[in-house]
Amino acid sequence: MYVCLCNGVTDRAIREAAEAGCRSVAELTMRTGAGANCGSCVDMAAQLLEETRAALEFPLPVLQHAA
Repeated sequence: MYVCLCNGVTDRAIREAAEAGCRSVAELTMRTGAGANCGSCVDMAAQLLEETRAALEFPLPVLQHAA
């Protein structure tokens, strides 16, 4: 899904940036261009960045044998 139409940045690109170590929206803008023009995508980009970072920092274990 496109998050930033102005610069053609997808949710996948934002997740990849987070996985590569991106830690802030400012850094995300420098890496991908998201939010650099009109700014209407900043909230969605920030949410995706935070969700991805949270999943990387606190991964839930996979239960192989559920009772």
